[in-house]
Amino acid sequence: MNHSAREEQWAAWMRAAIDGDKQAYQRFLEAVVPHLRGLAKRRCEQFRAPASEAEDVVQEVLLAVHLKRGTWDSLRPIGPWLSTIVRNKMIDSLRRRGRHINVPIEDVIETLEAAEETEAMDLRDAARLLERLGDPQRDIVRSISLNGAGIRETAERLKMTEGAVRVSLHRALKTLAALYRSNEREN
Repeated sequence: MNHSAREEQWAAWMRAAIDGDKQAYQRFLEAVVPHLRGLAKRRCEQFRAPASEAEDVVQEVLLAVHLKRGTWDSLRPIGPWLSTIVRNKMIDSLRRRGRHINVPIEDVIETLEAAEETEAMDLRDAARLLERLGDPQRDIVRSISLNGAGIRETAERLKMTEGAVRVSLHRALKTLAALYRSNEREN
């Protein structure tokens, strides 16, 4: 199927989906995900972002498409609309991430001073803050942030969707940051 025929099919499915056809919406999503992934990967390369960022951008694009599908002008091509959403979500991701430079720990390990007592206190503080989170947020933070598990692995273990794990992790980290700030003010 050529490019324009493919986009016409996507547009037909989206029109039907907007009119309430759930199967057409499912076909639309299944068809556009590989395209969105390709766009996100190219944007990551273009902006020199880690390739791992692409999948997060795709998830955000899918959410935006779902929430904003009523804003698509059905008289216009759907491809540019999708490309614009990918671009905007990539920019949002880069802004959140900032222009940080990642330096492998092996490159600076010798320059770091060991502070065992402070580290032990920090671990106790972190454990106390974690205990203030509810389930499954506490499990998700421990799994991903402390144990290094991936989103998919954590989702499967907790029998949740990957999207639900991402949302829960984001909310948990936001709560922990607020708890930490209030803890700092008290001390």
